[in-house]
Amino acid sequence: MPTPPLAGSTTGPAALRPLIDTVLTALHDGAHRRDGPLPTGGPDAVTPRMRTATHPVIPDHGTGPHDALRTLVSALTEGAADPADPLCAAHLHTPPLALATAADLAASALNPSMDSWDQAPAASALEADLTAALATEIYPRRPSPDALITTGGTEANQLALLLARERNGPVQTICAANAHHSITRAAWLLGLPTPVVIPAPTGVMDLAALDEALTELHRPLLVTATAGTTDTGQIDPLADIADLCTTHGAELHIDAAYGGPLLFSPTHRGKVHGLDRAHSVTLDLHKLGWQPASAGILAVPDRTHLHALHHRASYLNADDDTEAGLPDLLGRSLRTTRRPDALKIAVTLKALGRTGLADLIDHTVAAAHHLADLIAKTPTLDLYDRPTISTVLFRPTDADDNTVATIRRTLLTRGHAVLGRAHTDNRLWLKATLLNPHTTPENLRTLLDLVNHLANDLAEGNTPDDRPAHP
Repeated sequence: MPTPPLAGSTTGPAALRPLIDTVLTALHDGAHRRDGPLPTGGPDAVTPRMRTATHPVIPDHGTGPHDALRTLVSALTEGAADPADPLCAAHLHTPPLALATAADLAASALNPSMDSWDQAPAASALEADLTAALATEIYPRRPSPDALITTGGTEANQLALLLARERNGPVQTICAANAHHSITRAAWLLGLPTPVVIPAPTGVMDLAALDEALTELHRPLLVTATAGTTDTGQIDPLADIADLCTTHGAELHIDAAYGGPLLFSPTHRGKVHGLDRAHSVTLDLHKLGWQPASAGILAVPDRTHLHALHHRASYLNADDDTEAGLPDLLGRSLRTTRRPDALKIAVTLKALGRTGLADLIDHTVAAAHHLADLIAKTPTLDLYDRPTISTVLFRPTDADDNTVATIRRTLLTRGHAVLGRAHTDNRLWLKATLLNPHTTPENLRTLLDLVNHLANDLAEGNTPDDRPAHP
């Protein structure tokens, strides 16, 4: 008798077409049931719905690929925060470009592993060319800049501190109070001294305090500046910081995870002037690059700066294979198995070009300025400041912090809008991080109307649930 086929044994690209159709249908059905940027009911409602759909997680007998996809993808979509909805604006959580998502599917189907050439012949060549090109955008006057692809800004910042340690020994890191939390965590992970945190009274690094720290602290020193903070989106004075680092003989790392892609916009690239003077730069293209996560970058001005990451594993990069001309990939990451994230980035850049990417960036920044204009013209709302990139902080006039927090959580629980929170200037603010280039003025007015209605409810002593679901 013939041997029956193994369950789920059909693999590879040829099996994808009917499954893709099932996934697309499930995505549509789940999104239709959600009817907003977030599922309603908060964790107490979302978690039971998801568990009902998935139970049992490991059945004795499988339900088959189409049923499993329909059930889980639909349930996940119904319970998702939808970054493509203009009212989903809490975090640096971008709506990915459809073409980048399609490229990501191709990467998964082909499944090259970026730890040896014989697992990723073409993908390794693509990654090498892409990283060199991105590094050249940051360091246009250097003869041999290079970059690594990372899981995001956190990994890139960790690698930056690791490389500084390998160049100089146990470096003392200096950062401002506005720095990303990954800087402190990276120092802890690497056994480095706890970073010296200097003030950022206006939201950016204080230059006088930096000068004082560089004068008093023992070397070696590594300053970490930020181009696009997570709270306000502000950018440190990069060129002035670089000048101080040069004067005092300190190295400089710039965390430009958020603001780095402004380089592609002729209108806004001046905001990140000075990036090319850093010893390393972090970039995140799953923010202002509209890539599916993850798409992080760590760039350095010379490829020799990456030599400290060299590692030998005889089954992956034997000496004689390397000497015979097979590319050595293990020094391209601290990870071994890696996805070919270069593909989706390369597809996006080839499809859009510089002008297309600049257009997306410019529209997004313009939307943030329009939101700031609307807030400034609304007497019941206070604007924190004009946006530097696409982050806008605001709050109802005369509201206390508890009211601001309650407004945000009520919007989340009702599924109406996803706003973040930021504590600055001794007050709690609602944070709108705009990353959807298709956001319209009407969307922005709807967002502000939702906030105003809830603020009025609370000011009148009503509980948020006393109002209808929509204003």
